[in-house]
Amino acid sequence: MSASEAPETADHVEVEWQFDALDVRPVARWLEGFSSNSAKVSPSGEKEMSDVYLDTDDWRMFRAGYALRIREKGGEIEATMKLVASSFDDDGGVKKRREISESLSSNDPFELPKSGGPVGERVHALVGQKSIRTLFEVRTKRKTYEAAFDVDGAGGDGVDGEAASLAESVAATVAEVALDETEIPVGDGAPAVLRRVEVEVESGTTDLVSPFVEELRRGCRLTPSTTSKFEAGLLASELSPPVEPDFGPTEVSSSMPVGEVAYAVMRGQFGKFLAHEPGTRIGEDSEELHDMRVTGRRLRAAMQIFKDALPVRSKKLRDELKWISGVLGEVRDLDVQLEQLEEWISDAAPDDREPLGELRDVLEERRTKERRAMLRALDSRRYAKFVETYSAFLVRGPARRSEYARRTVREVGPELITKRYRKFRKAGDVVEKGSPAEDYHELRKRGKRLRYALEFFSKIYGKPATDLTKSLKSLQDVLGDHQDAEVAMSQLRELALPAKERRGGAVSPRTVFVMGGISHRYETLVGELREEFPPAYSEVKGKRWKRLKNKMDKDRPGAE
Repeated sequence: MSASEAPETADHVEVEWQFDALDVRPVARWLEGFSSNSAKVSPSGEKEMSDVYLDTDDWRMFRAGYALRIREKGGEIEATMKLVASSFDDDGGVKKRREISESLSSNDPFELPKSGGPVGERVHALVGQKSIRTLFEVRTKRKTYEAAFDVDGAGGDGVDGEAASLAESVAATVAEVALDETEIPVGDGAPAVLRRVEVEVESGTTDLVSPFVEELRRGCRLTPSTTSKFEAGLLASELSPPVEPDFGPTEVSSSMPVGEVAYAVMRGQFGKFLAHEPGTRIGEDSEELHDMRVTGRRLRAAMQIFKDALPVRSKKLRDELKWISGVLGEVRDLDVQLEQLEEWISDAAPDDREPLGELRDVLEERRTKERRAMLRALDSRRYAKFVETYSAFLVRGPARRSEYARRTVREVGPELITKRYRKFRKAGDVVEKGSPAEDYHELRKRGKRLRYALEFFSKIYGKPATDLTKSLKSLQDVLGDHQDAEVAMSQLRELALPAKERRGGAVSPRTVFVMGGISHRYETLVGELREEFPPAYSEVKGKRWKRLKNKMDKDRPGAE
């Protein structure tokens, strides 16, 4: 099967070489005159294609790492999302990029989010209430050739098992060579012109095809392409996707007033928060949601730590952050439990895998509902207003009339850090092996506040602050795993309730029985984590704290 004959609705990795050519006609003559005992090249057709590239005003596709296009060729319409970044093989010059495609009945971009296919679903999640706009059009005349290779004749050198399995006979068509003459219309002026040679291959056959590609490159004096057609379109159209929004300075130094430090910290965290939103929306990497939730938590912590340097109205913004973090948390908790469940299914006895699979189905159904609720929240006017208001709040910066905001960070820093350390110790010194889960969770929350404060002041106090942060992180890992286990047990208890007392998701008696075993595993894990707690806690209240305290005392204004 030719590389171009992949299913029209597909999610695959495109593997190809790309070259620039001054003229593709000599390449066509070279291909048509090519002769080899182990390979055969045959013309396979000519076509004209029109690619319209799309995105939102705030570049949600691009920020999620994708280029979106709708292609028309030979009466067929196809939508494709292709990763902007590609992995690159320095030795062979091969580019690999994920490509998700689906057939469409209409070229109307406004209908795409409603298609229900793999592209439409992702576009719908990313776009929300935004509108899709056309970025530019790319028109291409393409001439293609199929390349078949003698797999057996290769003698096994450089050919992996996947390549060998492609051939039921001696010759296997595993590559397509495309000669492209491309125009990118630019206003009323002359279009930008590209001439490309692309060699797309089946996965696992690059070693087999690479000698042919090298012969082609040398024979036709081709140059490896440095830009994709999408990147060329952006350049020709003079479009520049924003890397990140600019809310103002984010650098921190010991000479700054505390108000300036507060806003610098918040600007940095809010930029990261927004940067993870497209990945959270598209839902392909659970770490994007996790990172968005964590940066939101850090942002709330910064607003709490520096609240005396902020206007009173900022409390409303902090409350809105708490709301959206809670929405993200509902999905994240289920992600953690599903990840753990997958490990247990793989290790389970054969008789337990079916009921565990049933439990996974129930949890995935619940996650789907929570994810829909999350997307509704991100699409809401409430969230849009929060982003708009918070952005303006950061751009304005600190109030000049605030006396506290004008105090130096070296003066205020020790007070803010010490206050949180004392609260942390007050909660931690009473925690014992038999303490209720709530006490461990409260300590975890106070530990986070202390850790975030240390991170915010790390450039002020250097190594003593970063060393203590490392100890806190180790403790937080123990407390975090403890809390995840407690949340999981709570969810399992709810699922085991009679149907009328829980939030949907019926499970069989056999699954309820297996859930009891899982809950016991969590209980055992909780016990092990409580054994790990005392030494991890001791690290935080030992010498590292004393070194940081000495550093803060020495750096206070007026200290000798």
